[in-house]
Amino acid sequence: MLVLVAAIATAAVIAALVGPPLFHEHMLKADHTPDPSERMHVEEAYRTASAISLGLAVLTALALALVVSWYLTRRFQKPLTDLTNAATEVSGGTYDTRVAVGGAGPELDTLASAFNTMAAKLAHTEDTRRRLLSDLAHELRTPIATLSAHLEGLDDGVRTWDEATRTVLSDQVARLARLAQDIDAVSRAEEGRLHLDLAETPIAEVVESALRSHRQIYEAKRIALEVRPGPPTALTMDRERIMQVLANLLGNAARHTPPGGTVTVAWKSEGDTLSITVTDTGEGITPEQLPHIFERFYRGDTARDREQQGSGIGLTISRAIAEAHRGTLAATSKGRETGSSFVLTLPHTSTKDRRR
Repeated sequence: MLVLVAAIATAAVIAALVGPPLFHEHMLKADHTPDPSERMHVEEAYRTASAISLGLAVLTALALALVVSWYLTRRFQKPLTDLTNAATEVSGGTYDTRVAVGGAGPELDTLASAFNTMAAKLAHTEDTRRRLLSDLAHELRTPIATLSAHLEGLDDGVRTWDEATRTVLSDQVARLARLAQDIDAVSRAEEGRLHLDLAETPIAEVVESALRSHRQIYEAKRIALEVRPGPPTALTMDRERIMQVLANLLGNAARHTPPGGTVTVAWKSEGDTLSITVTDTGEGITPEQLPHIFERFYRGDTARDREQQGSGIGLTISRAIAEAHRGTLAATSKGRETGSSFVLTLPHTSTKDRRR
């Protein structure tokens, strides 16, 4: 209404200041020069006609503006009210709240989409927090129960302080310390706080170092370790971090491949990326497990031995390292007893560009 009033007042002032002088000038240039009384009457008629025309135009414009304002208000009021109510629900912890998108114009539709995206991310964060607390409680339960049982046994005289008791207590304390370190590591990885010491490094050198550290394990389990080298290639990478990823993939392959199986490591360069593939002939991954294997603390049905399987965050950290290098880490498998394949993809990027 303020805009409309300002527009009407501006139009009226301009019409009053500009119209009569222009009309008077044209009257003077006419072929027939009217006498003063006629000119006064004609100019008065012009002013009256102009005022009436402007008044009718103003009333018509005002009516149309009110109709349009009412329509737009009705159109925007519902989505804005829905957004307000949804924001109130989200602030109260109902993160599954969503608002309808469409029918309110591109600006409000964009706002609604952004709100839904925000709500979805908040819901995912809350779900991750709950799972983390549940996983932590599950992880802590066993070592704490073991420590409590042995301490009660020592207090009651059921157990004596000997080498076996000391070993059990030491192992459980070490397990708790390792869990704390793993939680810190995965938090830093997922929050993007990993420090990368980037340098041009031959990929063959990194792969060979990772293989060298695992050959003894593979020989002990009688698992064949094959290498299919690709063309000589150097990438900008953090050598220790990429070795950590490869070590995790090789360790997982060794744990899930039975004696007599084979694990193959190969790499190849395609366009602007280089991919390193670790393929095994082991247990495989079911379709139900595959979407979750990179989730922290997730373990498949075949990985229940926590002392041997670790804390279940190795793949989570490995993917975070790959993404910190602007790469990816993916897994494929056709199901049980069909083996699995993990592909680490890294871009060909110069050190200067990466650091920038």
